[in-house]
Amino acid sequence: MATYVIVHGGWHSGELFEPTAAVIRAEGHQVLLPTLAGNGPGDTKTAGLEEVIQSLEDFFIEHNINDAIVVGHSYGGMAITGVADRLPSKIRRLVYWNAFVPNNGESLNDMLPPDYVALFEQLENPDGSMMLPFSVWCEAFFNDGSLDSAQVAYDQLNPHPNKTFKDAIALSKNPAEMQIPKSYLNGTEDIAMPPSHPWHPRLSDKLGTYRLVEMLGSHELCFTNPELLAEKIIEAGRN
Repeated sequence: MATYVIVHGGWHSGELFEPTAAVIRAEGHQVLLPTLAGNGPGDTKTAGLEEVIQSLEDFFIEHNINDAIVVGHSYGGMAITGVADRLPSKIRRLVYWNAFVPNNGESLNDMLPPDYVALFEQLENPDGSMMLPFSVWCEAFFNDGSLDSAQVAYDQLNPHPNKTFKDAIALSKNPAEMQIPKSYLNGTEDIAMPPSHPWHPRLSDKLGTYRLVEMLGSHELCFTNPELLAEKIIEAGRN
């Protein structure tokens, strides 16, 4: 039995991965679904990246997690990179599912197309939160699902603290220098990043040596095909 820690992306929370987790658990594994600081009910929307990484580190300690396969989706790549730098002995493998891969001193915004950065800046509310527009969600994030299912999924999202996208990460080692084995899980229909800023190989190459696992699907396979996502997470996480 393996232990999987699946870390959500922006606008999401841990419970949205329950359909995927159920499939992995049915194979006899343990699956934990943390919600990062800033994305929980009642969380302040002024949370920064340091608070996010600390919340994941605290989750590891609270749940006595060791030898875990840690999966980060999208923005979750920032958090899993940070915790891997701090708690390397507790992680068996890092799996980046269409996730951002930061080097020391980089922010998530540094890896976004300039028009996304400008859009998110315009959308930021006085409390520091920002919501992904439904038009972007439906066309670029949920492109393998129906309009009705896109709306149902969108209604489960929550405003995201924009500061977490702006903050630079502080690492003692870049991902390519980390001794932890790594995988990159790439959805071949994921156009949340446009062709000018692809997920793979632009970000995956920053991992150094890594295993590539690909699958048919969009950025939101956790909604549109959780069974396939679970199968591919297991494949990406194997020894």
